[in-house]
Amino acid sequence: METVSLSSSAGKWIMVSTIMASAMAFIDATALNVVLPAIQKSMHATGTDLFWILNAYLLMLSALMLIGGSLGDKLGRKKVFMTGILIFIAGSAACGIAPTVTLLVIFRMVQGIGGAFMIPGSLSLISSSIHEKERGKAIGTWSAFTTVVTIGGPVLGGALADAGYWRYIFFINVPIGIAALLILWKMVRENREEAADHRLDYTGAITIMLGLALFTFGFLRMPALGWGHWQVYLSLAAGLLLLIAFVFTERKSRHPMMPLTLFANLTFSGANLLTFFLYAGLGAGMLFLSLNLVQVQGYDQLQSGLTFLPFTVLMVLLARFAGSLADKHGPRLLLTIGPATAGTGLLLLSFIKQTAGPSAYFTTFFPGVMVLGLGMSFTVAPLTATVMGAVSKQFSGTASGVNNALSRISGVFANAVFGALAVLFFTGALQNQLAQARLNEPAKQAVMQQAIELGNAKAPAALSPGDKEKVQAFYHRSFIDAYGKIMRMAALLGFVSALTAFVFIRNSRVRKQPATEQ
Repeated sequence: METVSLSSSAGKWIMVSTIMASAMAFIDATALNVVLPAIQKSMHATGTDLFWILNAYLLMLSALMLIGGSLGDKLGRKKVFMTGILIFIAGSAACGIAPTVTLLVIFRMVQGIGGAFMIPGSLSLISSSIHEKERGKAIGTWSAFTTVVTIGGPVLGGALADAGYWRYIFFINVPIGIAALLILWKMVRENREEAADHRLDYTGAITIMLGLALFTFGFLRMPALGWGHWQVYLSLAAGLLLLIAFVFTERKSRHPMMPLTLFANLTFSGANLLTFFLYAGLGAGMLFLSLNLVQVQGYDQLQSGLTFLPFTVLMVLLARFAGSLADKHGPRLLLTIGPATAGTGLLLLSFIKQTAGPSAYFTTFFPGVMVLGLGMSFTVAPLTATVMGAVSKQFSGTASGVNNALSRISGVFANAVFGALAVLFFTGALQNQLAQARLNEPAKQAVMQQAIELGNAKAPAALSPGDKEKVQAFYHRSFIDAYGKIMRMAALLGFVSALTAFVFIRNSRVRKQPATEQ
């Protein structure tokens, strides 16, 4: 299929449809976090119920993302993309009318299946349809618009939850999805490489689906159950074995869904490795920064959300420009400087201690958030364009699926591993402070039992008012200690990402050469 200009009518309709479809996923993901308390109250849901309402979608998304991308390459990108949108809006409508928690969880899984076909399909359609000289600019445009939508998700969710209309978080996807389907049907041509192998790899699909599902499940359960629980280590072990089996299956298959020759291109391999490191660090950094703001620094949820506004504004303003720079000069320099700058931002944020609250924002958190936002603004579009441009067009869906799956798994990995490390650091710091405290042994044990709550820990009720105040200060200082260590580890992942780009990324391997060539 011939590519089109970004400024052409066909190019504009491709961008509109892919942005609208992606907007559904971003609104759904960001708004749902805000309406969870309303869902819990309305449906009398337990903490476990909320866990599955939130993560059933992520589990299916991570498990099927690679399959969704690969099917687009083999069966037609527009066809698979539209199928994903249709499943997603059907799942959304069903979530909106779900009468019980069990059905809501099941329909969230349906949403995840649709998302797995839809999310890699959007970038695959852009990459294979827009002229390669404008690929970075197109992906930057997509990033800018989806970032704007991401801002609106929590605001919309909060407004609907306050009004008692949390179900409309799901219903809103239906008109957006229908509009995207109509545009794709009428205005966008099918995108399929006729020379590609269209036969399906069923063994590989089943193996990667089960492997990724078990791996994701293990990491999801780790924060609540700990490293030593059988659900965690058996899931991770079985998932790892299945992923290894998938590699052997693909090596021997005549019609592999993910040709291993893609990874012979070190730029493709390096860009995906960079994605894993960078998004693990970013995920951990954003999570613990949010916890610090709300649990220790005295910010409310709205103020915490507004803290990230400079980050978002920079992404909106610079993503398209960064994509254009990558088109003109190649991505290597941007993918070295961008993650290093993001790592510097995380490092700056790691040194912040107890502050005077929101009134001190501009002299405490603002500089680090700005530097972090600047680094990510010059990274996101060039990184995605590099992944998509390092493979021939016939594998663009597979490339998108690999990269999206890695970014999702890195986020789950970061929450699990850094969450466990944070409890370890917090406990150690708290023990050191309690060693100097004038409390009896039962009181110290009661104080330590709250360690798993991190900055949200509450002093035991049996303590005197004076001791309660001291213990609460211990909790806050212990959290700040753990926060600083976690943020410095997240910053290190940013610097490792920059080093990965410097070592592996080659501008000459991004523009025209397919990844199946060496």
